[in-house]
Amino acid sequence: MLMVRAIIRPEKVDAVLAALLEAGYPAVTKVSVFGRGKQRGLKVGEVTYDELPKEMLITVIPDQEKEFVIRAISENAKTGTSGNFGDGKIFVTPVLESYTVSSGVREE
Repeated sequence: MLMVRAIIRPEKVDAVLAALLEAGYPAVTKVSVFGRGKQRGLKVGEVTYDELPKEMLITVIPDQEKEFVIRAISENAKTGTSGNFGDGKIFVTPVLESYTVSSGVREE
């Protein structure tokens, strides 16, 4: 299993969630976060906004679905045809174990 965490623009969340649902991945956790990437925030006139609002989507998927899910997120989180700074980042990490809280059952 793999955990996919995508940090994306808030206005792109609905499109990404719809794409994941359509692809068969309805189980997603959404968390509002703030931060900055390589661009070090946003400067408007004399004011620098160094913590921008983003959304983090988290899902756990089978290893073999990695490329498919990453493509679905990327295509729907990107602004315009070529993308822009601040569109986000996707992190993929292994999941060693998973348990259902209500039953205590370990999932494979």
